[in-house]
Amino acid sequence: RFHQRAIADIGEAELIGCTDEVLPAAQAFADEAGCHCYQSIDEMVADDRIQIVTICTPSGAHLEPALAAIEHKKHVIIEKPLEINPSRCDEIIQAADSQGVVVSTVFQSRFHASSCELKQAVDEGRFGRLTLGDAYVKWHRSQEYYDQGAWRGTWKLDGGGAFMNQAIHSVDLLLWLMGPVAEIRAQMATLAHERIEVEDVAIASLRFQSGALGSMEATTASYPGMFKRIEIHGTEGSAVLEEEDIKVWDFANPTERDEQIREELANRTETAGAVADPAAMGHHGHTLQFGDVIAAIKEGRAAQIDGAEGRRSVEVI
Repeated sequence: RFHQRAIADIGEAELIGCTDEVLPAAQAFADEAGCHCYQSIDEMVADDRIQIVTICTPSGAHLEPALAAIEHKKHVIIEKPLEINPSRCDEIIQAADSQGVVVSTVFQSRFHASSCELKQAVDEGRFGRLTLGDAYVKWHRSQEYYDQGAWRGTWKLDGGGAFMNQAIHSVDLLLWLMGPVAEIRAQMATLAHERIEVEDVAIASLRFQSGALGSMEATTASYPGMFKRIEIHGTEGSAVLEEEDIKVWDFANPTERDEQIREELANRTETAGAVADPAAMGHHGHTLQFGDVIAAIKEGRAAQIDGAEGRRSVEVI
């Protein structure tokens, strides 16, 4: 439904149809969205009216529908993660390259205004030498959350726990800002949930290729849940991003725009977000990313968050 809303917000896009292995669910969605219900993925990708396929299956079931769409020369937008391990990611990337189609991994947080300002400050060298980069996702998911979807909490279809499912957006942002990782040490545990195979608490320490250090923490066992947080520190500046809000923005060499950034991007988060309810997040980032995919197709370029970009966070996790 986030994808449906994003498509509706783009004037040059139209939702043609949907499919699902559970056909009654697909038909119910089609009735609600006013689109066609296909009986199978093969029927859907054979429709010449469709140019882009968005894939919202469980994480470990992205590969097969992606390959089916790519074989019919459809561009693909794939919900995070791109897939659950690097080799499955590589299959998608290689297939898309061979068919000359655009592939994009959904990391909508990169399109938020606050994230863009942070990235620009890093690229302009305003932090001096980067020294520390940290990501924290301390959320709460009930036992019912895992029980209501048989795929959740499994290695085969979830591909991991708090990091792969919930914190991967923050992992992606941290890598985007701090650069590639050279070394990782980590610990994980399952402490608060039953009948899941994966971690609900995990921590990692990082050494980036630049020499900077970092840490990541992720959990679905922190009641009632807290806003996700990214911290970037360097010899000449520090910034803290909490959800979409810039909480700290201090540099040794201030500019006139700094105060404007602190004022405009300090109180953008209107709700508790997805800290306890995955359905509570907004879809505006999806809209911006879908717009970039359409522009990439028209301009004959890669999407800003292509397959290779989507693969990086999976490899680290």
